[in-house]
Amino acid sequence: MFLLRVISYLKPYRWAMGVAWSLMLVELAVELLNPLFMAKIIDDGVLKEDMDLVLTWGGIMVGMSILAFISGITNSFFAAHTSQGFGYDVRGSLYQKIQSFSFESFNKLPTSSLITRLTNDVRQLQNTIFMSLRIMLRAPLLVIGSTIMALIVNARLAIILLFVIPVVWLFLLWVLKRGWKLFERVQGRLDRVNEVMKENLGGMRLIKAYTRGKFEENRFHTASEDLKERTMSALRFMEIIMPLLMLMMNMAILFVLWFGSVEVTTGGAKVGEVVAIVTYVTRISSVFSIFSFIITSFSRARASAQRVDEVLHTEVDLKDGDDVKAENSIEKGEISFHSVSFQYPNTKEKVLHNLSFKIEPGQTVSILGATGSGKSSLFQLIPRLYDASEGEIQIDGLPIGSMLLKNLRKSIGYVPQEAILFSGSVKENLLWGKEEATEEDMIQAVKDAQIYETIENLQEGFDTVLGQKGINLSGGQKQRLSIARALIRKPKILLLDDSTSALDLKTEGKLLKALKNYNCTTLIITQKISTAMESDCILLLEDGVLIGNGSHESLIKESSLYRRIFHSQFGEEEIHYVQAHSKEIR
Repeated sequence: MFLLRVISYLKPYRWAMGVAWSLMLVELAVELLNPLFMAKIIDDGVLKEDMDLVLTWGGIMVGMSILAFISGITNSFFAAHTSQGFGYDVRGSLYQKIQSFSFESFNKLPTSSLITRLTNDVRQLQNTIFMSLRIMLRAPLLVIGSTIMALIVNARLAIILLFVIPVVWLFLLWVLKRGWKLFERVQGRLDRVNEVMKENLGGMRLIKAYTRGKFEENRFHTASEDLKERTMSALRFMEIIMPLLMLMMNMAILFVLWFGSVEVTTGGAKVGEVVAIVTYVTRISSVFSIFSFIITSFSRARASAQRVDEVLHTEVDLKDGDDVKAENSIEKGEISFHSVSFQYPNTKEKVLHNLSFKIEPGQTVSILGATGSGKSSLFQLIPRLYDASEGEIQIDGLPIGSMLLKNLRKSIGYVPQEAILFSGSVKENLLWGKEEATEEDMIQAVKDAQIYETIENLQEGFDTVLGQKGINLSGGQKQRLSIARALIRKPKILLLDDSTSALDLKTEGKLLKALKNYNCTTLIITQKISTAMESDCILLLEDGVLIGNGSHESLIKESSLYRRIFHSQFGEEEIHYVQAHSKEIR
């Protein structure tokens, strides 16, 4: 079933496939007719010394060979067009499907595996389709056609083929089934190699800092060695085919030669007929000699097709519901949590427990809590990166499930904990947040994000090309550019997931002051009390439970945990100084 679903991507190329197969049949016809013409030349021309007949049929054979040559070249063109077009379409569908994945889907299918499926598996399918249009289908047809032609020439001499060929086919089917399972394991080991490579290259700075190069080399060697062993095991099994096939076919040729000599002596067969049948059997043998290659390719393609189909038919668990209304969108930015609980898929423990709170439009809210208290999990529920396990989340009084996902997320500016930038210019990274943004929008956003001067000092300004993940920027610069990318959207809700951790107090203060000019509700995950003090409201989480909700002044009085966090950062003697500094910034 999965093979048929993947092959369905060939439908737009049916005409090209039809032309390719037609041209392949022309080549096949020439191959099948040439031995018959050769027999006629030997029996009616050479043995009877009729040179006119030899020249006539020889000329026909040359002309047909030229026709087969032209057909082969044209066939290759259409086969390439079909296979490359198929690969392009499948890659596009895979990439589009991956874009619809939720975080849960990415947990089931890791990045390294998806990369392998988008590249290696699709390429394997492309190569197999090209081969099927060029030689793969031609090979079995040549075996069948040669057997039929040999029986037409002399059924008594060719009878051996009726016993040998069925046995060979059954053997090949068994090999094909076994080979598919072996190469499925090979592709799994390739996923592991890609995973190690991705982690190694992504963490190169850390590896060098900790001098863990030797350890990573050994880890890669182990994964690569496993891939090599699996591949060699599969290829060794497939190579067994060739000696066994050649043994059976050589025995068939010996029988034809022995029985043919007897028949020629007794007048039961002509010399040309013996030569023609030997030629047909030899061609069958030559076809079987490439069957190990064909079966290897098809086995790998079948394993790849299953892996590609797994991605294409992964159920999208986060999608627009039946009661969604296109006109629903975020207008004010009011956020309400009603008894919301959440646990990650395939886990037993909840990370958020019965959260209930309300954030008014335009408020700035800080979220504090220890590592693992559920702060980032709470953020991910608002743009529906995950759905709540229990309870309901409302924005502007509407359940978020009643909004189109694109409408919901279009009005939210989200800056994740890790500042992620893309290869390209500063301008392209900013426009990634809003494609239709003007130059004035970009300048205003980077000024508010406190990174305008940095960009102005770059050699090419906004056109400066950033390295992969913004490697040529500092941590604080990447954070501020990520914030600018969110601000350029002019969002109704701004989510900053510990996105000011690399900023000094003065720069952060300017940023928070600039954010007040935006007509949006701002939620900030932070570990800094100085940041929380500037907020209208503070949510205090502990082990996924909301244990504090109020202003800095109220929490200082009511929450012992908040007081401990405050004192751990500033100390008793600095409380008055920090409060005075907070008023000064305001």
